[in-house]
Amino acid sequence: MKPRSDGLTEHVSRKGPQASDLLAWYDQHARTLPWRIAPADSQRGIRQDPYKVWLSEIMLQQTTVAAVLPYFQNFTARWPTVSDLALASDDDVRAAWAGLGYYRRAANLHACAKVIADQGGRFPQTAAALKDLPGIGDYTSAAIASIAFCEPVAVVDGNVERVVTRLFRLDTVLPKVKREVTDKVRAMVPDDRPGDFAQATMDLGATICTPKTPACALCPWNESCAAHHAGDMEAYPVKAPKKAKPRRQGAALVVVRSDGAVWCEQRPPTGLLPGMTQVPTSEWSADAPKPYKDAEQLGSVEHVFTHFALSLQVYRRDSDKPPTSQGWWSTPERVREEAWPTVMVKVLKAVIPEIASSIRPKKR
Repeated sequence: MKPRSDGLTEHVSRKGPQASDLLAWYDQHARTLPWRIAPADSQRGIRQDPYKVWLSEIMLQQTTVAAVLPYFQNFTARWPTVSDLALASDDDVRAAWAGLGYYRRAANLHACAKVIADQGGRFPQTAAALKDLPGIGDYTSAAIASIAFCEPVAVVDGNVERVVTRLFRLDTVLPKVKREVTDKVRAMVPDDRPGDFAQATMDLGATICTPKTPACALCPWNESCAAHHAGDMEAYPVKAPKKAKPRRQGAALVVVRSDGAVWCEQRPPTGLLPGMTQVPTSEWSADAPKPYKDAEQLGSVEHVFTHFALSLQVYRRDSDKPPTSQGWWSTPERVREEAWPTVMVKVLKAVIPEIASSIRPKKR
């Protein structure tokens, strides 16, 4: 034991966390996921499909495994290879992505597929080379290189950050602690099973070292975990205080044709909710919006984005005349398949709940 400056005593195991202990646990408890191969197959030298690894990692950004599974299965059924995905239309990819949120990922995914297809359908095999592709940053490049190509690099996502900050009781505030975490992980990565080690640390964080009430008794690293010995696991990782989000206001107009069709528009290809479907709206700003003329106000909806909270006044107009020059009429059958973001589903539910209730829920 060694004393801490705060007067507590820090317990440190004589044996630091060993990759072999984690991998032995992973061999028995690895999650079965459609983009993975079994640990036993990995040890026989079988490599994972880089297309599936890449697709799953892009989808899993800011999203849960449970939410991703049906999307992954749909994408791989429709587009079994990266070259197939590259040939898809922008509209089809956008519609297939609808509901996963953070829609810029879909555009980057499609752009990346086209680049790889132009290179013969072969993914670069190092993290450094993968980072040059659209939509692939530090984490995703490391994950693909490690899992698909066995490069011994540090793979650090939110689950890994939680595991490692607890293991070593790192008290640097997020996100600054990431460099320390990366250094710790890099020192532990085994040369022979780097991909399995990466997935094992992710699984450990997702199933055992959870944010609340971690199951420390089941953890293969509990004897080496400083936070477990101190009994303050949930204090890590250390988070900065949340800042209040600014509020914006706007108005949304749902125009319904006599046959039940809804007037739709496409959002700009860049910026917030790029390329998604919307009904006509005012600007979203701090100022109160002007009401829509010749339309009935049906209340308002609230939605929280990553960087601001939005309040939209909702209006309905029954008319066979298009309200704008850029857009299209979507029939009641088709409107369910449009690429609506969550905020627009809320708007539609306030006006035409009999249709909107069957639209797939959107996350952002």
